[in-house]
Amino acid sequence: MSGSILIARPATGTSANAAPTAAQRLLRQGIVARLRGLRAGAIRLRDHQGEELLGDPDAPLGTIALEVHDPAFWSAVVWSGDVGAGEAYVAGQWSCSDLVKLLQLFVRDRAVLLDVDQSMWSLPRRLLLRVGQWLRRNHKRGSERNIADHYDLGDELFEHFLDPSMTYSSAWFEHEGQSLADAQQHKLQQLCRLVELQPTDHLLEIGTGWGSMALCAAGKFGAKVTTTTISRNQYGRAQQRIAAAGLQDRVELLLRDYRDLDGSYDKLVSCEMIEAVGAKFLPTYLRTCAQRLRPGGLFGLQAITIADQHYAEALRTVDYIKRHVFPGSFIPSVNAIVGAATEHTDLRVEKLEDFGHHYARTLQQWRQTVLAAPEPFLQRGGPALVRAWEYYFAYCEAGFRERHIGVCQLRFRRAGG
Repeated sequence: MSGSILIARPATGTSANAAPTAAQRLLRQGIVARLRGLRAGAIRLRDHQGEELLGDPDAPLGTIALEVHDPAFWSAVVWSGDVGAGEAYVAGQWSCSDLVKLLQLFVRDRAVLLDVDQSMWSLPRRLLLRVGQWLRRNHKRGSERNIADHYDLGDELFEHFLDPSMTYSSAWFEHEGQSLADAQQHKLQQLCRLVELQPTDHLLEIGTGWGSMALCAAGKFGAKVTTTTISRNQYGRAQQRIAAAGLQDRVELLLRDYRDLDGSYDKLVSCEMIEAVGAKFLPTYLRTCAQRLRPGGLFGLQAITIADQHYAEALRTVDYIKRHVFPGSFIPSVNAIVGAATEHTDLRVEKLEDFGHHYARTLQQWRQTVLAAPEPFLQRGGPALVRAWEYYFAYCEAGFRERHIGVCQLRFRRAGG
């Protein structure tokens, strides 16, 4: 099963003028019956059969208008659930008045979402998706492929919505009105302070990105940095940025899987890379981090996390993000991370701070930037590519706003020292 939908591809046409088939009318009837159970808000549905209100319009999320342009939408949702709904949005089969709020509604009313998403009709596609996810498991060759499928899509797309530092992770806003660029620098410095970074330290970073963390640690904190990535595209760009900053003598850049690292370091940081290792390899990743630290060394981890109550369910499910945005990925829970560290390493957690609401704000800014000036995306893939990135950002933003997922910085200390 192939990877990302966030790439240039021919736009899927809609059949806006097509009348629904008898089968589509029947499928619609089943979905509408389930949506009547919404309690956190309401959907004002408009399609070929007219207009109707589903759910509770007096609830906290109010009423969101949803218009179905193509009756194939009903088939997509029944056969493919959550994934099908996203694919139908990208194809232009439906639109709504507030995409983030609609997705929040389905996070908050999880019982209704699961009732639609996990029907018997979607079982074949769900099984295929799970097979596809298994084929995307993160052994060394699989990890390289998974990373390339997202991070090597083209720097011109990422440059368009990221801040100038090219930091592709949650910002940390100090105050209302702070720019995204300043909030990203604050986040990077928070990670450096989390591990008490000093000019005498040799820092290992797992997951270079485009080099913003390494540049901050070496340029602002004066540390010696070794940083590694498996994205050939990011490796080349980070090399250029390190050279432009004149920090070649303080930053060593590696094109190497984390499992192939050696040596001993005073401090270690990893910013939103843990999600790419896969649940099966979580113990391996944490053992590697512990082994690379000297006794008493500090490990600063920034991780996207899922509520502990939903972790096991999420491992069994392939959602839109796993299918089309980050193939092979998973979102750990805090207990999964700390539990694996306790069982498989001598790392001890010392500090944890969640700042998920900052990620919602970060994603909102990225989404607004793409929608306000979509030209690079239109040139690469037309309106469907714009909708793909819009849906990706809105999907994640809704999860953070509802605290279904969060982002935190954790500090571990290796025993001894």
